[in-house]
Amino acid sequence: MAPSDRSTPAKQQAAQFVDDHTDALIEISHQIHDHPELCFEEHFAHQLLTDAIEAHGLSVERSAYGLETAFAASAGVEGPNVAVCCEYDALPGLGHGCGHNIIAAAGLGAGLAAASIAAETGGRITILGTPAEEGGGGKVYMIDRGAFADVDAAMMVHPAAHELLTMSTIAIQRLRATYRGTAAHAAAAPERGRNALDAAVLGYNNVAALRQHILPEERIHGIFTDAGEKPNIVPERAAAEWYVRSPTLTSLEPLKERVLGCLQAGADAAGCQLEYEWEEPAYADMADNDPLLACYAANATALGRTPVAPSRTATVVGSTDMGNVSHVVPSIHPMIKVAPDGSAIHTPEFATHSRSEHGDRAVIDGAKAMAMTIIDLWTDPSIIDAAKAFHGS
Repeated sequence: MAPSDRSTPAKQQAAQFVDDHTDALIEISHQIHDHPELCFEEHFAHQLLTDAIEAHGLSVERSAYGLETAFAASAGVEGPNVAVCCEYDALPGLGHGCGHNIIAAAGLGAGLAAASIAAETGGRITILGTPAEEGGGGKVYMIDRGAFADVDAAMMVHPAAHELLTMSTIAIQRLRATYRGTAAHAAAAPERGRNALDAAVLGYNNVAALRQHILPEERIHGIFTDAGEKPNIVPERAAAEWYVRSPTLTSLEPLKERVLGCLQAGADAAGCQLEYEWEEPAYADMADNDPLLACYAANATALGRTPVAPSRTATVVGSTDMGNVSHVVPSIHPMIKVAPDGSAIHTPEFATHSRSEHGDRAVIDGAKAMAMTIIDLWTDPSIIDAAKAFHGS
């Protein structure tokens, strides 16, 4: 089962479509970058992307699947249905430090290029606007509401500092912890107080000790979101937000219990009460589909990129709601290089790279590589069959 050659007329048409719309796609990437919006608040990006889709003659459903900033558009009437996922939310204080402007523009380009030849090639394309990847779980809600019910395969590309076939994606769930104590004057009557901040700090230190004794692939990190009002008042309330990550949702469960035990111990030691909430949705690990990756790798290589498997010196570790999609339909989430080796995502520097010449090139190459991969899936039934068999194995 070999991917179709890049020189097929359909692939040439798709690549030419992207070339013909290079300026527009890069401008969309820049516009989203210049207007960063947090999860579920991506109104500018939603309007920009849906207007662009409509301008190409496609009908688009705005505020799709009960999410105000989600959208869906499709083309083609028969054949395999491939979904391209566009992300466009930003990070607090960092803007597009994860490069979702590139994801959105590349996904748009791939979807529109495929839509332009869907009828003659015998396939179906769905362009999905998936909000709130940065913690809100937009794709999870869309899964639950049927967005992927008629989809045979799904894909997106993510910017990084390396050209990688996969991201080292692990499951995650967020935890909000609130500590309740008793206020008192810290100088006049400290014995009357029960310090909620002490409880939070003790819990934090307990988690720090726990980190010595977890799997190398597991991660726990947290911040204080409330630490009291004034130094001369014993804090009666403190709060923290935690991210707990493990290779799979199954292995995540016992780690969650261990973290909770650490936080409860801090509350007990300080004589305070702990209230907690595990925030839904949890993100699953990414089940990358090897047959789809083989197609993407061949097409990316034909464009002059050489995606490789992650290694000790070249990897990106994180969590994404695309992982949840990958457990529902065959999916891929390759990383496309936009920054110097070693550059970390979720940094101000990476936000700059996301609007650089290399970022712009990734928009175009990512759009072409995905469009060409979609054509492989449309024109070679054995690839879809292999992808589904791999997904079910």
